[in-house]
Amino acid sequence: MYSEISSNKRKSVLLACIFIAIIIFLGWIFDYIYGGGQSYSGMIFAILIALVMTMISYFSGDKIALATTGAKEIQHDDNKYLFHLVENLCITAGTPMPKIYVINDPAINAFATGRDPKHASIAVTAGALQKLTNEELEGVIAHELSHVKNYDIRFMMLVAVMVGAISIFADIMLRSGGIFRGGRDNDREGGSSLFAILMIVGIILAILSPVIAELIKLAISRKREYLADASGALLTRYPEGLASALQKIGDENQPMKKSSSATAHLFIASPFSGKKLKSIFSTHPPIEDRINKLRMMGN
Repeated sequence: MYSEISSNKRKSVLLACIFIAIIIFLGWIFDYIYGGGQSYSGMIFAILIALVMTMISYFSGDKIALATTGAKEIQHDDNKYLFHLVENLCITAGTPMPKIYVINDPAINAFATGRDPKHASIAVTAGALQKLTNEELEGVIAHELSHVKNYDIRFMMLVAVMVGAISIFADIMLRSGGIFRGGRDNDREGGSSLFAILMIVGIILAILSPVIAELIKLAISRKREYLADASGALLTRYPEGLASALQKIGDENQPMKKSSSATAHLFIASPFSGKKLKSIFSTHPPIEDRINKLRMMGN
């Protein structure tokens, strides 16, 4: 389990570094084409876009996610069983008690949100409360608490912001039209060949980078799910609990009533109609793979 956690952390950091490189390179090409390489306005503009989007997501992202799913906050007396289950796991994990929400949906699912353990929330569907055994529900909640403890929510928020920044910046490059006209310094002595190459690269990146960025975001999302599975199993010391819960989710194959692509990556399993195809466009790894990994950890 420790090996699984370490491996996924390394891969996630590597993918995030690729994001940063794409943003910097797009900004540099923009500056070279429009400012002759003498200005850094393109990179500064891209960074400013990312910062503004980050601030909004950082302070309001959890509220938006909870409102989008129709989650309702509950207190101790509303569901003592759920509260005590979360409380016991928080004591074991050494994390503060998060706010607890219930989503009135018959599908089995759950998600965590919040910028850090002190501002975390966990939402569980009514279907999960009704259909999962104590060990299975414990495994699901341990998975979500692991997202909180590992700062996965903040990490994925930053990745989502980078995707948005790349998409916005690439759109500006294409809509400005200057990239197709050759900017204003394409007649520089000795620089025409390099300029032509960079212009072609800029056009290709402006078109493909949003798609590449989205694929990287989804790849990171899948890696963080594997990490949370391993961390959750480590927390409960019983991988079969989460494996059995995932098995029920896969067998049930029931989409949630309220689902959005913007929040899909937060859930323990995809909230959409459950096609079990392996796809680079999936927000989650195949359930079968996750179950196999968990059961290998238990052996």
